[in-house]
Amino acid sequence: MQLPEMPFTELDWSKIPAQDYPGEVGMSRWQVIEVGGLRIRIVDYGPGFVADHWCDRGHVFQVLSGEVTIELADGRRFELTEGQGFAVSDYGDAAHLVRTVSGARAFIVD
Repeated sequence: MQLPEMPFTELDWSKIPAQDYPGEVGMSRWQVIEVGGLRIRIVDYGPGFVADHWCDRGHVFQVLSGEVTIELADGRRFELTEGQGFAVSDYGDAAHLVRTVSGARAFIVD
């Protein structure tokens, strides 16, 4: 991930509309700012959410509240709670997906 050329950009999440995205199971709600090929997101994962795809895109991912499990295609699993996160480059490791039992909120840059 490389930041595109951009001016100082204020991120006022109260002014950014949310969109719902279904998972394989459950729903997520995204607030997204896109600049060039860069996405900056707040994502709310509903209880029971399971992503509908394995992702090879690089991310900086920070759990703001709740708990998520990051599952890698090679079988590894990482349980993350508030204040924890991960970073991975595009195709930097096995593809991953997000799941949560109780729901969570995350800040993601990709």
